[in-house]
Amino acid sequence: MLELVHFQVLSAALFSIGIFGVLARRSAVLVLISIEIMLNAVNVNLVGIAAFSDRAADVRVFGQILVVFIITIAAAEIGLALAIVLRVFRNRGSANVDELNVMKW
Repeated sequence: MLELVHFQVLSAALFSIGIFGVLARRSAVLVLISIEIMLNAVNVNLVGIAAFSDRAADVRVFGQILVVFIITIAAAEIGLALAIVLRVFRNRGSANVDELNVMKW
């Protein structure tokens, strides 16, 4: 049977993979994917805590409502970020994070 610890271990593993991806990758697209993995780790943790809460049903639903908001914000964030990365790639010829100094004057 699944317990809350299983959800938290899965969430910690996903978050660690996401942090490694952000710190180790040079491609902007892979950094964005790593950020999405980190947001999904938070979602897993929220759903796990909401499912195993001993409080009333409205408190358990609150965690799931937060997850829906996080998914919505993550979808908007990835759409905007990919549009920016695509524009930078077209202008510069590379989406490498180390080479991006577009914001400098």
